[in-house]
Amino acid sequence: MDVSRRALSIGGLGLLAASALSPARAMDLPIADPFDGTSDFWTAVEAYIYGYPLVTMEMTRRVVTNVEKPEGTKAPMGHLIKLREYPNASFTDVTAPNADTLYTTAFVDVGKEPWILSIPEMKDRYFLFPMLDGWTTVFQVPGKRTTGGGAQTYAITGPGWEGKVPDGVTEYKSPTSLVWILGRIYCTGTPEDYKAVHAVQDECKLVPLSAYGKEWTPPPGKVDPSIDMKTAVREQVNRMDAVEYFTLLAELLKTNPPTAADTEMVEKLAQIGIVPGKDFDKSKLDSRFAKRIPEIAFGRTMLHFKFSDGDVKDINGWGYTTKTGVYGTDYLQRALITAIGLGANRPQDAVYPTSLKMKEGLLGRAYDGANKYVLTFPKGQMPPVRGFWSLTMYNDKYFFVDNPINRYSISARQDLKSNPDGSTDIYIQHESPGADKESNWLPAPKDKFLLMMRLYWPDDSPPSILDGSWAIPPVRKA
Repeated sequence: MDVSRRALSIGGLGLLAASALSPARAMDLPIADPFDGTSDFWTAVEAYIYGYPLVTMEMTRRVVTNVEKPEGTKAPMGHLIKLREYPNASFTDVTAPNADTLYTTAFVDVGKEPWILSIPEMKDRYFLFPMLDGWTTVFQVPGKRTTGGGAQTYAITGPGWEGKVPDGVTEYKSPTSLVWILGRIYCTGTPEDYKAVHAVQDECKLVPLSAYGKEWTPPPGKVDPSIDMKTAVREQVNRMDAVEYFTLLAELLKTNPPTAADTEMVEKLAQIGIVPGKDFDKSKLDSRFAKRIPEIAFGRTMLHFKFSDGDVKDINGWGYTTKTGVYGTDYLQRALITAIGLGANRPQDAVYPTSLKMKEGLLGRAYDGANKYVLTFPKGQMPPVRGFWSLTMYNDKYFFVDNPINRYSISARQDLKSNPDGSTDIYIQHESPGADKESNWLPAPKDKFLLMMRLYWPDDSPPSILDGSWAIPPVRKA
């Protein structure tokens, strides 16, 4: 990845508050900077991009776990966080919330000993429990698609661990000590289904190997008052200067080592004082670079991503990528997904197309609740998924929209009505389309909004969004 020589595109990737990529047309512009031609500077920019996921994961862990006991979206290390209901329009803690799955999550440190996760029988209910390492790679993903709906138990072991896991337990080896379990369980949102999902959430267990098979209560967490609990994690990371950033990166590399495929990057890291297993040697970094590296790496490289590489698709006004969850040495893509959608699944599990504007002319036109829109699925061309699909409405800040029927997303669970020709219309507008059409109504605000589709477990054979043989139809004015 030679960012000093590469032409990087400016597009509509200003979705830092969202968990999907926006559609945009690319315009290649070369990067110009006073340090252009200074090889050490661009080596440092590459190092910044390389380490961005690991630093972001650690800062996320600090904020999420900096509580004494589970409360809301936070819990101490080793405690399961169980979200009990979907947020409403007053919820603004997390951008682009979903109203399809209830989260069951945890951060664990498997560097000292393995942790054991037990998942109860789910029967026909869709679920997935992706496990992310410190670099945001989904190294395992037990769930309906991969391991079925029966009860299952896993030992998550860390790098270098050697031992025997208990009988009946499957070992999942994490490449890093830091692990984020991001479980999602499908729920229709009715009182009856909430109760059913709460029951399986309560049957999920997470214990250290030394406590497996014993009565064990997770200890309370220790609150660190120096941790900023108000500023968004992404902002906290982005405002670090290079010395602070690389000092933290070097510390994290001691327990979250690079992979064998990172050999070339490891050699580059050493040139600016970062050697895995050792403290950062800041004497090897030109002090003039300290403020400029984050600005160039984040503001003018990661976000000005090269659309012509094919990593981001723009079809019928819907933008998305199928390169998430597993990145190899594509450090730029990995950093970009970290910035705009931390915790992204593998595409085989979920794809999140997003539409900011109606396809119209060269640039399109932003959605506005003053207009009425319709999304039409032709007969036999509903979203091809084996899990589920939904279409979610957000305002221009990526939060739910208050509406008289408390509907924030629409999917097959709304018992959608078809037209006489077999097609299905989704009515996207501020006012009700009429009682006879309300089953197909996705309420919009009075002003600007955007749309996000979730495709869980998309079909892997045509028609499929994974190979482009199926495309979401364009949204048009009614």
